[in-house]
Amino acid sequence: MTITAAENRAYDYDDLPALMARMTGDEKHGPAATSTLDVLWVLYDRVLRVTPRGRDDPGRDRFLLSKGHGPMAYYAVLAAKGFLPVDWLPGFGSYDSPLGHHPDRVLVPGAEIGSGSLGHGLPIAVGTALGLRARGLHDPAVWVLTGDAELDEGSNHEAIAFAGPAGLERLHTVVIDNSSARHALPGGIAARFQAAGWSASTVDGRDHEALYAAFTAPHPGRPHVVVARVEPKNA
Repeated sequence: MTITAAENRAYDYDDLPALMARMTGDEKHGPAATSTLDVLWVLYDRVLRVTPRGRDDPGRDRFLLSKGHGPMAYYAVLAAKGFLPVDWLPGFGSYDSPLGHHPDRVLVPGAEIGSGSLGHGLPIAVGTALGLRARGLHDPAVWVLTGDAELDEGSNHEAIAFAGPAGLERLHTVVIDNSSARHALPGGIAARFQAAGWSASTVDGRDHEALYAAFTAPHPGRPHVVVARVEPKNA
């Protein structure tokens, strides 16, 4: 993989719409992608301790995109941060492109998991956090981005119920709430996590300062969830 000097220039948040516009074709899952854009940018720009050169470093933070059925924003942010060449973007979804409609960890530089099937990311993140703790790696943070509809899946409820009592302090979940869940959660999404012993915050998913404050809030001895509310999917 070679990134040219022109492609390696500094990109910022305002460049992301143009980068996303390079990705064309059918089945783009546009609303699923744009709902995650601000969360992804704040994480990669200000929170995650991972770089293109250090993406295999054992001490890196891990980011798992469970909401992998709308990866355009993810690819745009990875390109903006130098993980993959910008000139890969126009081929998105084509037969010979590494950038599929679901990200593939063996093809996409920086991707920790192959994802897109609902309900897998959070259980994998729990296992990742447990594995790091067992290896004595207490500094790396594990982040997983899910959609609110994914919380309809029983595998996520099992992961939520386990992580709190296990005291997985380095585990962080971001739930994109675009009102697409089919089953209501009594008291709201955050309450479901809090009942299982998690720290929780609910914020405007388009407000970068609010997201950063929620992402960096202390939560000693407990996993942390940030519910990022965005416009309804079908609005």
